[in-house]
Formats: sequence, structure tokens, C-alpha cells
Amino acid sequence: MNFEDYENLPTQNFVTHMTAGAIAGVMEHCIMYPLDSVKTRMQSLRSAHNSSITETFRYMVQREGLLRPVRGMSAVVLGAGPAHACYFATYEHCKHTLSHLTRHRHDNIIHGLSGCIASLVHDAVSNPAEVVKQRLQMLNSPYRGVWECARHVFRTEGARAFYRSYGTQVAMNVPFTALYFMTYERCQAALNPARTYSPLAHALAGAAAGALAAAATTPLDVCKTVLNTQEAAHRADSLLDAAAHVLRASGPRGFLRGVQARVLYQMPAAAICWLTYETLKHALGAAEEERAAAGAAGAAGGAPPLACAALRLAAASTDVTRT
Repeated sequence: MNFEDYENLPTQNFVTHMTAGAIAGVMEHCIMYPLDSVKTRMQSLRSAHNSSITETFRYMVQREGLLRPVRGMSAVVLGAGPAHACYFATYEHCKHTLSHLTRHRHDNIIHGLSGCIASLVHDAVSNPAEVVKQRLQMLNSPYRGVWECARHVFRTEGARAFYRSYGTQVAMNVPFTALYFMTYERCQAALNPARTYSPLAHALAGAAAGALAAAATTPLDVCKTVLNTQEAAHRADSLLDAAAHVLRASGPRGFLRGVQARVLYQMPAAAICWLTYETLKHALGAAEEERAAAGAAGAAGGAPPLACAALRLAAASTDVTRT
């Protein structure tokens, strides 16, 4: 399967593409969820014992129970599936359309712009789940589960609370996604020039993209956590409010709270996500190609694929003999 065939496998079938994206998103977030909990706790402005990844994780387990780092995972499952389905479907569609319009010129710009558009759609779908997840991850969270938290937030703060951090989320994820996809595609070009299915290249390119994008956008992620959690004495209604709280509570260094956990989370998470996505893209796309070939063979005369292959080999042998 050549480059053009492989790249075009899912872009013509949104169901195949969204299925691959949804499974990849759920896999990524569920496997790495405990580290995401640690990152959120480290970004809290009032939590104690959160100066390092090891200290934060140990404190969570010893004081709050062995399962505390995975509390709120069901919110991720509910949000990550549809959000990533829309995310990858939008990215591939935009990349495919814009690449054809520009005749594959300025590929870096196309990848970055497609990622930005995909990010807008992803964040609109995932933001409510992100609010619920982060409130369940906080120290002394009063909620017993996802639905209780969602109902309480809706009754006390209204529907607006689920999108209070949307502007900050977009401000963070647009540069994150642009850098993420540009890095991934550039690493793919270097590690896998033929652009065939290559699990190692997909995983390494994903890890590099996740690490670089995560480190660059950590300050905005800290502000997003402040907006989502609305901790006492640190309530904020805008990005500027959240930034002011962070600055007063921790100084300029506060904007890098949890950067190690965020990078360590994104590296394997992005590797898992891209490896899962590309594997499903390859498998489902190849299955579609086989069904199309079988249908074409049937329409041509009902001959089975093996018989067609034998006829082609015989014809080739005859041509060689004649020459």
C-alpha cells in the first residue's frame, strides 16, 4: 500500500474514521488517567503535598485510598470518545480538503490549520466532561460520582459553568494542536519517509509531538484548571482572573505547576493515541479496500479473487514468453 493509498484510507469514510478516533481517545485517556489526576492536583492553588509527582501520588494513595487517582475516569470515557471521534474526523477531512486545494504545497501550514479547526470542535464536545473530571480529582472533593457532580454544578452554577473555561481551553489547545500536528507530521516525514504503516514511527512521532506541545502550553493549562475547579478563595470567571490568582498564589513559577506531570502524561498518551489510531486506520481501511476489490471482481464476472489473481499471473507469463 503506497503513501497516497494509506493517507486516503479513512478520509472518504467518516464512520471508519470516527470509530478509530473514538477508540484511540478512550485508550489514551484511560491508560494515562492516574497521571492526569496527579497533574491536576499539582496545579491546585490550595492543595498540600503537591511539589513533585511522587509526593503528590503518594499523598493521594496514602490519605485518600488506592483508587483515588482513578476517580472521575467515567467522565473521561463519556467525553473522550465522541470528542476524539470529532477531533480526528475534522482533522483528516480538513487536511485532505486543504491539501487538494493547495496541491500539497505548504504542508506544515495545512497540518497546523487543520489541527486548529479540529481543536475547536473537540473542545466544544469535551469541555463539560473536563469540568466534571477535574472537580472529582481535587482534594476533598465533595462529590461521590460523575452524575452527582454534573447535577450539582448545573443546579448551583448553571449551564454556563460547563463552558466557563472554553475560551481558555481554545486559547491553549489551538497552539497546542497546531504544534502537535505539525511536529507529528514532521517526525513522520523523518522517521517514515514512505509514509506506510509503521507502529514504531507512529509511536515515536506521537510521543515527540505530545511532549513539545504540552511543555509549551502548560501556563494556559494551569489557568484552565483554576477556572474549572473554582476552589474557595480562587474563584475566577475569565483567563485574566485565573492568571491573576496564579500569580498572587505562586508567583511567575506558578504558571509551570505540573509541567513535569503534563509532559510525562502527554508523551505516552500521544504515543498510545497515534499508535491505536493508525493501527485501526490501517486495519479498517484495508478491510474496506478488500471488500471493494471483491465487489469489483464479482461485478466483472463473479470470479473469486484467487481465480482473478491466477488469470493475471497467466497473462503476465504469456507476455514474458512472447517477448
